[in-house]
Amino acid sequence: MTLIPIHADSEPAVPPCGDCRNGEALDFAFSYAFQPIIDLRAGSIFAHEALVRGPAGEGALSVLAQVNDENRYRFDQACRVKAIEVAARLGMRSKLSINFLPNAIYRPEVCIRTTLQAARQFGFPVEQIIFETVESERIDDGSWLATVFSAYQRIGFMTAIDDFGAGYAGLNLLAAFQPDIVKLDMALVRGIEQKKAARVIVASVARMCDQLGIRVIAEGVETREELTCLQDIGVHLVQGYLFGKPQFEQCVADISQIWPPA
Repeated sequence: MTLIPIHADSEPAVPPCGDCRNGEALDFAFSYAFQPIIDLRAGSIFAHEALVRGPAGEGALSVLAQVNDENRYRFDQACRVKAIEVAARLGMRSKLSINFLPNAIYRPEVCIRTTLQAARQFGFPVEQIIFETVESERIDDGSWLATVFSAYQRIGFMTAIDDFGAGYAGLNLLAAFQPDIVKLDMALVRGIEQKKAARVIVASVARMCDQLGIRVIAEGVETREELTCLQDIGVHLVQGYLFGKPQFEQCVADISQIWPPA
């Protein structure tokens, strides 16, 4: 999806927060599937990533195809509310990771109001919410992304960069801002036990992030061999089909439901 950068010094008209609640200002409906992120050291569910789906579980593209320049801001806001609403309804006890569109944000302190209102309304703790952005999404203004992330951290949200190693920001972004979490691009994870270069890169990223106080999540884990290799390297937060596909409007209450993997 091509996004239009919106910089901190711009002053567009900001729609009232109420227009974004529950997707009511959009002319299409959507919901979420949830995929668990496993903490191998603690033997528990660390978080669930919220993945957008159609209202009856249709694929993400059926929803994203309806997002355009006119409704992108409202869609981003509605996504936050819907993810929190469904997670609260399911009684989710883990953290909740919500993908967001940094280029759809006008001013962090204004655009976060709807999220805070939803957290209060549905009784979902702010400190359990992770805002996750995709590194492969082109961010023309890295300092703007750092500004957004910093504002979210001050409020109490956790922050994460997805697909680290696949996009435009990478090490330069980490030099300017340290998120709570870095998610390794699944291309680095796939068949890692057979790829020396990938093992060296992942081990180096893991050591660097440890020194910076950043947690590392390996996503796209599909085989026991990949899992064992990642554990040997020192990556203990993992996500992937080895533990099950995303479940529509369902979450994993206890790790015994998916561990050990089949």
